[in-house]
Amino acid sequence: MLTDLGRDALWEYRSDYAAPADFDTFWASTLTEARAHEIGVRLTPVETPLRLIDVFDVTFAGFGGHPVRGWLKLPRGVEGPLPAIVQFHGYGGSRGSELEQLHWAAAGYAHLQVDVRGQGGVTPDPAGSGPAYPGHLTRGIESRETYVYRRIFTDAARAVDAVRAISCVDPARVAVVGNSQGGGIALAAAALVPDVAAVHAQAPFLCDFRRASLVAGQRPYTELTGYLAMHRTQSRSVFTVLSYFDGVGFASRAAAPAWFSVGLMDDIVPPSTVFGAYHAYRGPKEIAVWDYSAHEAGGEDDLRAVLDAFGPVLAEQ
Repeated sequence: MLTDLGRDALWEYRSDYAAPADFDTFWASTLTEARAHEIGVRLTPVETPLRLIDVFDVTFAGFGGHPVRGWLKLPRGVEGPLPAIVQFHGYGGSRGSELEQLHWAAAGYAHLQVDVRGQGGVTPDPAGSGPAYPGHLTRGIESRETYVYRRIFTDAARAVDAVRAISCVDPARVAVVGNSQGGGIALAAAALVPDVAAVHAQAPFLCDFRRASLVAGQRPYTELTGYLAMHRTQSRSVFTVLSYFDGVGFASRAAAPAWFSVGLMDDIVPPSTVFGAYHAYRGPKEIAVWDYSAHEAGGEDDLRAVLDAFGPVLAEQ
């Protein structure tokens, strides 16, 4: 069933999010600190039964110079420079198997699958944090400096730097993509690295936090409401911290052509929060609205659409 506003109301909805005055300087200084470390991209060939795709285990320096892992998949025998896709995974997930997610390389792209730090993969988060509600969403939420998504979003920007440092990649033709948490990270990356070429955000999480805290009935957003139920006097400070990490703020600073999607029966990421980011998005944009879909949004139909859309956008000029 519908979990949020109806279609007509979603087109009218505008988030009441307001970015803090020092949003841009905070992120500029964060990225300057991160880029003081050499990107240090290391590619280790991985043996697989694949005959048409080469796979590499990738390591690069993210926030604090910490090592971030990923898979790089390349179409075998195709000479560069190649357009590139940087992909971020969903909440609590991982980069997955080297044998999964083969469609981007099969379509002729260099494909970097980033392993989000401190979640279900192989990239640790060396930075500690204070008390948190079970999950990842409130880790380090006592300050903007310690909040976990400061590190994750910085890693995302550095992932774009990393793929651009690979010799077979055309640095002018890099897109960022993801679903759920990955979609929210992609929006952040598009704002923090404003010359990326395209964005796909499928049912993006991490947008319009205050609205999400009021209407979401499922994890992960209920981790935030659970935390605030235990720390009843901290809602003002928590939302002040989150204002530096809200996808609506990043969307309003991103200019690359963007494709969004949303399922109106999504009870994990409320559709209004997706529309909050979509309406704020500064660059050219489209959104696919799936009336009877939940958190999967358009699934393979979204994939087909974005493969078609990215073709001309990322074509060699």
